[in-house]
Amino acid sequence: MAAWDDEVIEEFRAGEGRVGGPFAGFDLLLLTTIGAKSGLPHTKPVLYLRDGDRLVIVASNAGAPRNPAWFHNLCAHPAVSVQVGVELFEADAEVIAAGPERDRLHSAMVAILPALAEYEQSAGRTVPVIALTRRLPGDAE
Repeated sequence: MAAWDDEVIEEFRAGEGRVGGPFAGFDLLLLTTIGAKSGLPHTKPVLYLRDGDRLVIVASNAGAPRNPAWFHNLCAHPAVSVQVGVELFEADAEVIAAGPERDRLHSAMVAILPALAEYEQSAGRTVPVIALTRRLPGDAE
């Protein structure tokens, strides 16, 4: 999967945030987390939606029974880097674990990616919903 991710990341950066293939027409960001064990940066392409000032992502892992590695990384280190188009910024990641806000955001993601409902069912787990809030200059980590 790393080689495929690398190709998408390269296309994203060359196309100033636009990509083709299975991500064509979707809003895509590059999420850079710090490895929970390695301490090294890891970048992954992720679909997102806007919710006010926040960006919302889900850790679907395409319906796999385990959460993606990037989710474990951001739980360990919630300070992340985000690239949307050509804009790169620091953000704080917050897992929206349950309740009406999680349900609303999850439904909004299913509306743009209907397969997400199938992913959750096939995974046999609740797919985590994460809100990314841009860090303002001077914000502490």
